[in-house]
Amino acid sequence: MATSAPHELDQRWGAAALQDSLQPLLPGLRVQVLAEIDSTNTELMRRARAGDATPTLLVAQAQTAGRGRLGRAWKSASAAGQGALAFSLSLPLAPPDWSGLSLAVGLTLAEALHPDLRIKWPNDLWWQGRKLSGILIETAAGGAPVDAPRQVVIGIGINLDAPEADGLRTAPAWVREFLPALDAPGLLHRVALPLLHTVLAFEREGFAPLQARYAARDVLAGGDVVLSDGLTGRALGVSAQGALKVRTDAGVREITSAEVSVRPAPVNEGAA
Repeated sequence: MATSAPHELDQRWGAAALQDSLQPLLPGLRVQVLAEIDSTNTELMRRARAGDATPTLLVAQAQTAGRGRLGRAWKSASAAGQGALAFSLSLPLAPPDWSGLSLAVGLTLAEALHPDLRIKWPNDLWWQGRKLSGILIETAAGGAPVDAPRQVVIGIGINLDAPEADGLRTAPAWVREFLPALDAPGLLHRVALPLLHTVLAFEREGFAPLQARYAARDVLAGGDVVLSDGLTGRALGVSAQGALKVRTDAGVREITSAEVSVRPAPVNEGAA
């Protein structure tokens, strides 16, 4: 595992300029670039559990053990820093309610990249029915004092080029389909500042102010869905707290991201 980034790596990624743009929102935030690591989320969670609460944006040109939601693996960038963008943002956070944070993050990425990007609850970005990006949010107990805010680690993986699709449950999409000139550092600079702005606003206001904007990009709303616990129903959008509302035979059920995963129901091609 790389423990430091050479000066030329920092220059290639514009780490100093990115740090300068982020620090007015969050003084003391550091930007670090590594050539290779097991997982940016894993590394920042290690630091958080060791008591390091320094706000950090950590980007890796390659991950050897990238992780996604519900324990799934995330295929990451090549050693050359192409293929995908993998980074994590860690900071102390104390929102009144954590519900909806992953939706807020997904919405921010979509709005920063393309007006036609849509969101599959709770956080996957979809381009033309295919998965472009995934998000993994984890928290660790704060350090001293006892009532210190929890440290949140927000991990983001975005396909830049066409990835290897073998073993993927959903066909992949990639950024260069609609932004062909963008490279990995450019992609990071495009999303990092709005991401930090959203996370800090979420701490103050929660998800409710974003509900209508999310609804405009909700890929599931109005469609039939299948829940991983076996239930089926029709998606009715999301609540002000970010829960997915599903009408089932037993009535309307509100789903949180911690409970189950959801996917669109397969189309019955033989139906009239």
